[in-house]
Amino acid sequence: MEVILRQDVDKLGKAGAIVKVKDGFARNFLIPNNLAVPLTPGNLKRLEQERQKRIRQMEKIKNDAQELKRKLEGSSLTLPVLTHEGEQLYGSITAGDIARALKVEGFDIDKKLILLDEPIKSLGIYSIPVKLHPEVLATIKVWVVKK
Repeated sequence: MEVILRQDVDKLGKAGAIVKVKDGFARNFLIPNNLAVPLTPGNLKRLEQERQKRIRQMEKIKNDAQELKRKLEGSSLTLPVLTHEGEQLYGSITAGDIARALKVEGFDIDKKLILLDEPIKSLGIYSIPVKLHPEVLATIKVWVVKK
């Protein structure tokens, strides 16, 4: 029996794939658990409609990420910190600190998306990459200054 997978199934295929399986496996496991539907012309048409809808949603998400990138790259953050004599910070600035500062500026970005290799430990100007989408990478300027 040929079925269209509605979800990813281990060792069988990804969502949207057309696979040939034994009749009992399809009727007793895949179809009752809503993992697959039988291969019919109506289900093929529905699969194509869902695929087009998914493509439009992914494009919208990517466009939103590109718009956010334009806004982010047009702004910069200033983080005032306490320092020792010289330019050494008392603590360090982490991705969480940058995320909180971005939230104050009006950007709600998760700290996991901020690609900071290691914490910032001295004064200066830093370019920090932010991964907004698998295909969209923004760079923000962070100014670390004395309080």
